[in-house]
Amino acid sequence: MTDFTATRAMFDLPQGVIYLDGNSLGPLPRAVPERVEKTIRDEWGQMLITGWNKAGWMDLPARVGDRVGKLIGAPSGTVVMGDTLSIKVYQALASALELRKDRTVILSDSGNFPSDLYMADGLCRTLGPDYRLKTVAPEAVADSIDESIAVLMITEVDYRTGRKHDMARLIKRAHDAGALVVWDLAHSAGAIPVDVSGAGTDFAVGCSYKYLNSGPGGPAFIYVAPRLADKVRPALSGWLGHEAPFAFDLDYRPGAGIDRMRVGTPSILQLAALDAALDVWEGVDMADLRARSLELQNTFITRVAAKCPDLLLASPREEGQRGSQVSFRHEHGYAIIQALIAEGVIGDFRAPDILRFGFTPLYLSQQDVALAADKLCAIMADGRWNRPEFHQRAKVT
Repeated sequence: MTDFTATRAMFDLPQGVIYLDGNSLGPLPRAVPERVEKTIRDEWGQMLITGWNKAGWMDLPARVGDRVGKLIGAPSGTVVMGDTLSIKVYQALASALELRKDRTVILSDSGNFPSDLYMADGLCRTLGPDYRLKTVAPEAVADSIDESIAVLMITEVDYRTGRKHDMARLIKRAHDAGALVVWDLAHSAGAIPVDVSGAGTDFAVGCSYKYLNSGPGGPAFIYVAPRLADKVRPALSGWLGHEAPFAFDLDYRPGAGIDRMRVGTPSILQLAALDAALDVWEGVDMADLRARSLELQNTFITRVAAKCPDLLLASPREEGQRGSQVSFRHEHGYAIIQALIAEGVIGDFRAPDILRFGFTPLYLSQQDVALAADKLCAIMADGRWNRPEFHQRAKVT
């Protein structure tokens, strides 16, 4: 059994704060500052440019990628870190479309993160008028997969409601129709059990600053199934994806396997932070994590539903259909969240009316969750959320 008391001690959480926003930005693991300081002082400071070899900087994207791969069911050598999630979405989509040259439609759903849809739409515009992005309701995805679809691009867990797609079912449906599949695991990696290999997905991408706790702007990852890794042509043919980057050839030749999905110079300080943050996962069983996460969610839902009738549950009631977050709807959701933050409970808001709460067993207890629910309901009961200062919108919501 996973010892969640031990994992909680591995985080540096502010005193008196209940943090229910790890689904947006994970908190700081205690090991990270020392690791980053060492990278700055002992490696960059003392080794200077020789750190690329002496400190193994050039190998970090692959080595850390393997560590992330263990959390998503990916074999060694199939995940690489780097760039941003939007870049990785673009790479995966472009490569998938080129493998299905006889088809021109990307299928996604309205619950997908807007940036994914923007990247898909931009790619279609670049490729020409024959290409298009088709967006349907989440519930309509399966029935919309047919022989016209080149690529199915889906975020497994809806960033607003926490609704979870059935990965294996949709992959089979897509493959039966001859389509390829790109999964966005931004709200899955480190939150729920994922098995990209067992499910047979073609591509998967994700960020590391949510449940993997790499810090703001942490590097993204991309997975390519081994059967495709030497077939895909990277649309973003950066120099570190070259077969021999330090030969400085004028002609591009893609590297072997997942290495060809590298683009530019890796962010060493952020990779060092992620590498240290991943130590938290040593000894964590994902089945235990999932079970505890659902327990925490159910406690929160039950207490809020009993005491806060004005908050409408936006997440599925069936626990198997949720990721690791719970959302409620209220027309004044932004102000309510600001009032809750003022009481030491941090959640967040997503337009137009979503109050969003993440449940991360690595550092949250049942007592934390019960107290957070009680504070939310107290704010609703006495109306303190309606103070003018709580309605003033900040740049980041």
